[in-house]
Amino acid sequence: MVSFDTFRKLALAFEEVEESPHFENISFRVKKKIFATLNQKENRACLKLSETNQSVFCSFDKEVMFPVPNKWGKQGWTLVNLKKIRKEMFADALTCAYCEVAPEKLARKYKPD
Repeated sequence: MVSFDTFRKLALAFEEVEESPHFENISFRVKKKIFATLNQKENRACLKLSETNQSVFCSFDKEVMFPVPNKWGKQGWTLVNLKKIRKEMFADALTCAYCEVAPEKLARKYKPD
């Protein structure tokens, strides 16, 4: 399980990240581009993943991570059940989301060698 405080700490640990409102959710952005949102009411996150990363993470358990069920899902937006995901897996997915939208210079610092 990932708490809201843990989500926030992990997201804000990346360089140049800002937290701001996004409709009824909280968004986390790098260079004004959203890589993650937090929906506290539904206890879930939404991450911007590449097609490959979305496929890999969603293959684990469809009750934990799954594509948004519309055209946004086809663009990599992926829903995460914060009550069911392990912190380590969430941290990995969040890192992938950050690297997906961050400029290459910033993303390079978080990509594995």
